[in-house]
Amino acid sequence: MSFVNGRPTFASADGRFAATLHGVMQLDAAHYDQPSAGPTSADFRRDGPALGATASSVDAAHARDLKDGDLFRRSRIGLDGTAFSDWDYRLLFDFAGTGTENAGQVYETWVQYSGLKPAHLRIGAFPASIGLDDQASTNSMPFLERAVSSDLARGLAAGDTRTAAELFANGDRWLVSGALTGRTIGAVNSGTVLAINSTPTTSAIGTAQTYGDQIGLVGRIAGVPFQGKDWLIHLGVHASYLLRPSDASGPAANGATALSAEVVSFSNTPELRVDGTKLINTGNIDARHADTVGLEFAAQKQNLLLQSEYEDLGVQRSDGVASPRFHGYYVSATWVLTGEARSRNAATAAFDGPVVAHPFSLSDGGWGAWELGLRYSDADLNYHAGAAFTAPSASAIRGGDEQTLTGGLNWYVNSLVRFMLDFQHVRINRLSPATAANSLSVWQIPTASVGAQIGQSYDVVSLRSQVAF
Repeated sequence: MSFVNGRPTFASADGRFAATLHGVMQLDAAHYDQPSAGPTSADFRRDGPALGATASSVDAAHARDLKDGDLFRRSRIGLDGTAFSDWDYRLLFDFAGTGTENAGQVYETWVQYSGLKPAHLRIGAFPASIGLDDQASTNSMPFLERAVSSDLARGLAAGDTRTAAELFANGDRWLVSGALTGRTIGAVNSGTVLAINSTPTTSAIGTAQTYGDQIGLVGRIAGVPFQGKDWLIHLGVHASYLLRPSDASGPAANGATALSAEVVSFSNTPELRVDGTKLINTGNIDARHADTVGLEFAAQKQNLLLQSEYEDLGVQRSDGVASPRFHGYYVSATWVLTGEARSRNAATAAFDGPVVAHPFSLSDGGWGAWELGLRYSDADLNYHAGAAFTAPSASAIRGGDEQTLTGGLNWYVNSLVRFMLDFQHVRINRLSPATAANSLSVWQIPTASVGAQIGQSYDVVSLRSQVAF
């Protein structure tokens, strides 16, 4: 038995068998600063079902009074390793939740054959590779959450707990991957809800009966075409395609063929999960297919890293209405004040945290590694939204436009412990999708006036305490 960066590892003398224990604890705390809530008849900052939300946010007060408090964002324990030299595996369980802690669920579990290097074949439940933000380890992300645009893209056919079979190959400076993906195996903390059925009680992927699981394709090509002694340029492209959304139609009561209930929706929580309200939301879109295409760029010079991704998302409607396209992007910069550089992981073609040169110690005089981060992100889920105080057209989708500016300070105490302090300014611009004035939702919540502004601006300060090995 040995400890590598604090991780307990067991290995046979010949190296053909090895197993490493993993544990993660991330506790988030946040304070939201927003204008005080007014009466629902005049304060339209809400996300009731009539405005395209899920049953998890049916309270009209949610968006008007975002929840201060804390959340165990991740609480995981697992095992990964190697068997017979050529086989790799991982078993990972998560006991955290959004708002309440779960009894525990399989989060990631897979087996991989690596005997045809540089090629690898992986089968199980895992996030198929779909970008820089997606493949960065959640233990060393520079901000508490991924950018909204990245979450939207990864949620369509990739993302956490997704069943998949992926073939990928990589070298020191390149990666090529392709995956066939299916359903997610449980509700997760993603913040993105896609390919759900339209039943009002459905609040997350995988929680309702389906009569045909979704089938998707995910691919990525990424590499470092230019590199020097202390600098590099990363370029990449990734995409996903939903061959078939999940089908919730089932048999018709009279024995006839049921109408299709294949839908796709895009929604997200604004880059923090302490309050789970989804302030941008397309609602359910009747879909035949859906797709995403993304571009990746990163430039690193010593301890400075610039990173950006652009995402284009589309839905091919099945109801004869014009098919919408949405888009989003982020631009970020991180600077490690103590001189260490973020490390590029060749196996994932993404960037992990810095290796702490001088762990914090009062006796030895070390102060760990300190990092500053700045990110601007924009996710636009509007399509032919139209003008304020007008009724939406038949093809219109008023999902909302979210813009977030985030500043962060990270303290890597040592290889196990990290603290993160983030400040966010969030701006939501969204017109009410209500089609009739003063109508009531199915939950008897009054909707906003036709075309009224239901978005808002607010600030939030958040702190994460983390132990990971």
